Amino acid sequence: MKETQSGSGSGETPVVRMDKVNKHYGALHVLQDIELEVTRGEVVVVLGPSGSGKSTLCRTINRLETIDDGDIYIDGTRLPAEGKPLAQLRADVGMVFQSFNLFAHKSILENVTLGPIKVKGMKKAEADKLAMKLLTRVGVANQKDKLPAQLSGGQQQRVAIARALAMKPKVMLFDEPTSALDPEMIQEVLDTMVELAEEGMTMIVVTHEMGFARKAAHRVVFMSDGAIVEEAKPEDFFTNPQSDRAKDFLGKLITN
Repeated sequence: MKETQSGSGSGETPVVRMDKVNKHYGALHVLQDIELEVTRGEVVVVLGPSGSGKSTLCRTINRLETIDDGDIYIDGTRLPAEGKPLAQLRADVGMVFQSFNLFAHKSILENVTLGPIKVKGMKKAEADKLAMKLLTRVGVANQKDKLPAQLSGGQQQRVAIARALAMKPKVMLFDEPTSALDPEMIQEVLDTMVELAEEGMTMIVVTHEMGFARKAAHRVVFMSDGAIVEEAKPEDFFTNPQSDRAKDFLGKLITN
């Protein structure tokens, strides 16, 4: 499964490239000269302590967070700051949040079809067919007529994954997708994500789930204080971290 190699040595255009990206919140330097490339089919897991900049990094990739300087490219095209070109490029970037962000007053089926119909101009019948295929894929097709509040947290998050997939994105961003879930629901969402990884979806995943990182990631990116401190294959990172900050982070996980 982990055949994809990181980096762009193959000459292929990275799906995501961040070039000297900086972001401040007032005096706080939350992203410091971030350099990151993610190739097609690669699964990159971003780890680090709370406040290290992981979620901010994830949210800048589709401009949910603005950046102060640097450039972000999606499949070779520079991410513009605003306007219609940004909306078009954003459609290539699927996002799954901590809190599901489903439309509470719309059915599960409507939540998944809304993007393809409104953004991509897909006919309703075609969008319904695609949505049912994706809801089946994530195991919640039988819930299609319900409202989000009628589903468990794990089911809602799987609907959110189906909704992101309905836009046929080039890359999927996951911002701590299991952190709001009860423990028994976490695995069902992680299983869905592992299946996506195995099918070759390009993914950037901010998570505290070390088991997922070991199983599905091609590369671990470790952040601390707004900077990328270390990058390695999962087995190398977990067995032989190079930086003191990574050693400290992993040491705390093991002792807790």
